[in-house]
Amino acid sequence: MFLENTVNHKEQFGWIEVICGSMFSGKTEELIRRLKRAQFAKQKVEIFKPEIDTRYHDEMVVSHDSNEIRSTPVPAAANIAILAQGCDVVGIDEAQFFDDEIVKICNDLANQGIRVIVAGLDMDFKGNPFGPMPALMATAEYVTKVHAVCTKTGNLANYSHRKNNNDKLVMLGETEEYEPLSRAAYFYAMQKSEEKNKLSSDKTNKNQS
Repeated sequence: MFLENTVNHKEQFGWIEVICGSMFSGKTEELIRRLKRAQFAKQKVEIFKPEIDTRYHDEMVVSHDSNEIRSTPVPAAANIAILAQGCDVVGIDEAQFFDDEIVKICNDLANQGIRVIVAGLDMDFKGNPFGPMPALMATAEYVTKVHAVCTKTGNLANYSHRKNNNDKLVMLGETEEYEPLSRAAYFYAMQKSEEKNKLSSDKTNKNQS
């Protein structure tokens, strides 16, 4: 994909690129690839991730394929605005975990002439738009939607299905907790879960009566 837009050299504005998709779709891998290309070109690059994401490493952004790049963990989006000054390229991983201010921060950085590359889940485990990702996708110049392979059908997967009954929205996990599913497989999985919950609820009500 053509991303280094240098047609008008007089324009000083940057832009936003969003890489989105389900878990295990290669979002972080693509983010790292673009950032390393920028580093190779001797551009000043800074990478940020949410402080809560400590799955692989406290400071490194690490893909499922063990590709990695050093990052700065931050507790909130506001920290990025301060630490990103003077950069040519800013990378942000797991953007869905940031507060809504991340949208303004990314647009402010782009307006300062910085190339902003954001990666994150577009949907949560319930199949709903995740956090600030919809607004980031709407304001970005480039949106790349990547796909995993469905563990049930082998088709393209764009849903992140949680295999346990934990209903907490933010839950870090890997293949033990999540699996990528196609639309059809996700639909049947959710249908089966609803039926199981209904049977459990009926059994509880019956025992209480």
